[in-house]
Amino acid sequence: MYNPTKPYKNQILELIKTTWNTSYLSVKEGTYALFKRKFSYVEVDHTDGIGTKGMYHWKQKSFKNAVQDALAMNLNDLALVGAVPYKLQCHLVLPKDDKKAIIEIMEFLVKECKKWRIAITGGETSIQHNMQGFDISLTVSGFIRKPKINRFRKGDVLMGLASSGLHSNGFTMVTKKLGSKFQKEFIEPTNIYLKTILDLNKKYDIGGMMHITGGAYTKLKDLLDKTDAIITNNYKLKPHSIFKELYKKGISDYDMYKTFNCGVGFILSVSPEDSIKILSRVKNADIIGKIIPGTGKLKIVSMFSGKNIEL
Repeated sequence: MYNPTKPYKNQILELIKTTWNTSYLSVKEGTYALFKRKFSYVEVDHTDGIGTKGMYHWKQKSFKNAVQDALAMNLNDLALVGAVPYKLQCHLVLPKDDKKAIIEIMEFLVKECKKWRIAITGGETSIQHNMQGFDISLTVSGFIRKPKINRFRKGDVLMGLASSGLHSNGFTMVTKKLGSKFQKEFIEPTNIYLKTILDLNKKYDIGGMMHITGGAYTKLKDLLDKTDAIITNNYKLKPHSIFKELYKKGISDYDMYKTFNCGVGFILSVSPEDSIKILSRVKNADIIGKIIPGTGKLKIVSMFSGKNIEL
């Protein structure tokens, strides 16, 4: 039976206190964590969770992968604006009061936050018995040393970074087409691109960047200004077998690229000259298209059929 006093809360507090020693934040214990920043830059917040994928993580008890998914959904989006994460708040939503699972999840989260130098400054655990799975929703704060416009530029080439599979989007469609039978691809964790992107951002003049998540390739249209994006199908980042399986279930080319990353988890635009240098530094990357003068259209040659589609 659910114990609303949450007897494990002191154990969680001791865990998160181990994340408080960072170069970005000074934290003191109180009724709530009291913190003071050690920097003076513009800041940004981002909130996201793992959505329907949490159903599979809960059934398989793949909590380490779930934590990486939750972090990736936030850190990859913060990468778009060159933000360095420094603190977060966590909201766990579970279908039952499972102390062992809660502590295990928090231990994995604490370990990852230490690696990224992120202080956990608070959170909440919610038990909702009508859920089939669970969710880890994070609000992550980051600072930006040199803010700049995120926009694709005429003459740039588009570079793609390989995904690890489904990542954490499109699972409503996955369940509809493949049913509830488990496949190991369903719990493969999302790649985290933050370090790669921050390093590249220091060395090269990146025009625009996009994390391919909800809405998939349609998000690229937000970065077009009097330009069109052309994506070919002759690059080496091929769709994983799970995408081919979904396509064979009758999902159209249009809906595949509107819903799934199709093998590319992050896209950025750079000059043709810089693209050659980046390819020599970054594994599992390739040139996937280009930016030309236009009116905001996104044109893709499907990896699945070779058909031309426009999103």
